[in-house]
Amino acid sequence: MAPKKSASRTVVYAALAGNLLVATTKFIASALTGGSAMLAEAVHSLVDTGNQILLLYGLRRAEQLPTPERPLGYGRELYFWSFIVALLIFSLGAGVAILEGILHILDPHPIESAYINYIVLALAFLFEGASWLVALRKVGTVKGREGYLTAFRRSKDPPSFMVLFEDTAALIGIALAALGTWASVAFAMPMLDGVASILIGLVLAGTAAILATETKSLLIGEPASPEIVKAITELALADPSVLKVNGIISAHLAPDQILATLSLEFDDNLTTSAIESKIVEMEERIRAAHPEIILLFIKPQTPGRYQQARQRRFAPEGQT
Repeated sequence: MAPKKSASRTVVYAALAGNLLVATTKFIASALTGGSAMLAEAVHSLVDTGNQILLLYGLRRAEQLPTPERPLGYGRELYFWSFIVALLIFSLGAGVAILEGILHILDPHPIESAYINYIVLALAFLFEGASWLVALRKVGTVKGREGYLTAFRRSKDPPSFMVLFEDTAALIGIALAALGTWASVAFAMPMLDGVASILIGLVLAGTAAILATETKSLLIGEPASPEIVKAITELALADPSVLKVNGIISAHLAPDQILATLSLEFDDNLTTSAIESKIVEMEERIRAAHPEIILLFIKPQTPGRYQQARQRRFAPEGQT
């Protein structure tokens, strides 16, 4: 089965267009005014532009069909590139902003034609705000009543949330850049522009830390949601020949690609051929109800054998 095209692509394209426009205007303004915070914001937007390209690349790679060399497919490439994006936000976005701020504090120089900064920041806020609204609407359709952080941690589809977090950080950065420009001019203290640049870097570092933590978890492997596990259990128990579902082990290979293994106790009166037929029927029924389960393995097993295997496989709770 071919992996589905991710709905997150629209959000990423919107962010790419917005960040490209913003980066261009900010670099022009930084060159004309010499503003440190503006330069930090320009680098931030340039990094974000590159990040969107990496996310689009990850989305495309994740949609490739499995091959003999990659029997589980390429789904986790999306998680890999999402993790790289988080690292780039930290190393390039936050690092350059903090460095630029420190250098400006050590060697402050006044901002020239500050009004240019305000015009560019207003345009940047407009472009980023449009991208932010697109991401917010996309996230709003999937988060339900959960908070954004909770929904982000539960989500297996990082691009939409990453764009939302990046754009939120960008809007905060724009506000800080405007405040830094105003303060440095109003109080005749050019070093305050450098302080604003450092604050922008800290905002980016915090955002990167949140994104890196979650994408690392997805890259290592997260199980399917409790709702999916419950639905699989109910479908298995719907067969009268299944006495018990011993357990289910699942892992997301991509947002819409799940690997699942079931340990089932069948009626002892069933023959081997009958069990094989039941397994085939059950696989078809589960996949029809949940097409995101692209790999499904069902193992006939007694509860005792399952528990023994589980004890060998998993570390005791509290020792992970």
